[in-house]
Amino acid sequence: MISYFASLLILAVVLIIMYAIRILREYERAVVFFLGRFQAVKGPGLIIIIPVLQTMERVDLRTVVMDVPTQDVISRDNVSVKVNAVVYYRVIDPQSAIINVENYHEAVSQLSQTTLRSVLGKHELDEMLSERDKLNVDIQKILDEQTDAWGVKVTNVEIKHIDLDESMIRAIAQQAEAERSRRAKVIHAEGEAQAALKLTEAADQLSKNSNAITLRYMQTLIDIAGEQNSTIVFPLPMDLIKPLLDQRSVKTS
Repeated sequence: MISYFASLLILAVVLIIMYAIRILREYERAVVFFLGRFQAVKGPGLIIIIPVLQTMERVDLRTVVMDVPTQDVISRDNVSVKVNAVVYYRVIDPQSAIINVENYHEAVSQLSQTTLRSVLGKHELDEMLSERDKLNVDIQKILDEQTDAWGVKVTNVEIKHIDLDESMIRAIAQQAEAERSRRAKVIHAEGEAQAALKLTEAADQLSKNSNAITLRYMQTLIDIAGEQNSTIVFPLPMDLIKPLLDQRSVKTS
């Protein structure tokens, strides 16, 4: 009978020791409560928890990668899109993460979803597509401010996908094509304007020197002759024969 009780006593002592001794990894901390009141944050390594009198909550300090579910967002220009993102956060204050919020992981998830819809809803579709880095920073700052009281640090937010329906994709493609056509026409018009300006300058220079006009005319004849035409008909400028006519009129008189 005595040996039976001794066996039970030994078993109870072993169970108490097993419950009391806790080992925490380097990235873990224990929030310890004494009779329900916060006592201390312990760890890492070996810690002792007094059974019945003390309890503990284990907290992971590593960065958590949380996938934000796809959200339906209506942009400021009334375009409906589906957006999902990923949020990186970690616990920096284990005491606040356990005491100030019931489930910090779920709280960060819900806050990320509402913040994503709120921030993107203030921007037009073009801004969502072209200014994604700026939107990431804006969302991260808002989340970080809100989660500070929970002992959580949001380190980064990345918008992964912005999905559009087929009709909107076709409309964007048409808009891009129209923009490319507009740019091509503008570039062509600018080229024509520059060419007209250069031709005007060249005409001004040629008009100041009759010899330059003659040389240009002769160069044009050479270019035409090089095209291997069988018959060439060209006007004879009066500027070329006027000196000859003047000399003839002088001799006649």
